[in-house]
Amino acid sequence: MAKFNEPENNAVNLISNGTEITGDIKSNGDIRIDGLLTGNLSTKGKVVIGPTGRVKGEVYCKNSEVSGAVDGKICVSQLLTLKTDSKITGEILTFKLSIEPGAKFTGNCKMSESENNEPASFAKEKESERAGEKTGK
Repeated sequence: MAKFNEPENNAVNLISNGTEITGDIKSNGDIRIDGLLTGNLSTKGKVVIGPTGRVKGEVYCKNSEVSGAVDGKICVSQLLTLKTDSKITGEILTFKLSIEPGAKFTGNCKMSESENNEPASFAKEKESERAGEKTGK
């Protein structure tokens, strides 16, 4: 039986502990971050931020499991799981949210009303809201 939710590329990209990347990353596969990413991350797969992982920027993905820290916006089109030691400072946009006891979240959260929304649609929606605020609508 075929699995339809798996990305076409089964490769997992790893940013290991002690590695620091400054810049934007775009991928079709899964990504695990145990180091530091300063920049935006966009993937059609799953993002795992390990206990030593930190992201300062925006994350757009299909599913995510966070044990480390995110300082910025995280947009997940399906399931976002915040593990016990996770720390999120910023904005969450997701369809489903799972928060374990002990996880820390400071910021705003908006839940999508339908599954499988493209993460980019979250960003476009948010930009149109900001444009409306600037024009006074």
